[in-house]
Amino acid sequence: MEAKRIIICDDDEGILEVLELYLELEGYVVFTVANSTLLIEQIEMHSPDLLLLDLWMPLLSGDQVISLIRENGKIMDLPIIVLSASVDGATIANENGANGFIAKPFDLDDIKANIDRMINKE
Repeated sequence: MEAKRIIICDDDEGILEVLELYLELEGYVVFTVANSTLLIEQIEMHSPDLLLLDLWMPLLSGDQVISLIRENGKIMDLPIIVLSASVDGATIANENGANGFIAKPFDLDDIKANIDRMINKE
């Protein structure tokens, strides 16, 4: 079976590194994007099975990114899990069409469980 592909978008390089290392060890193919304005192009290029997305980023915020994805016919069905330290992050994620929400600081096992629930439904 081919490895599932995950794209992570967060402006915090430390978070990108930790998640990339952890998820690669778990057998996923991981792509990271620090600049949210490049994300749609990267999604179309790599065809990921899931997006892990930070809400609060410069230039293009997570809720704006979700809207762009949901309006794009080619990628509108991409499962999205939002990561955020925001107190109303879950509400914002839900209202904008995300499939899941994980609060920061996050637990890596919790992230894996959420990913497994969303894309490893075999």
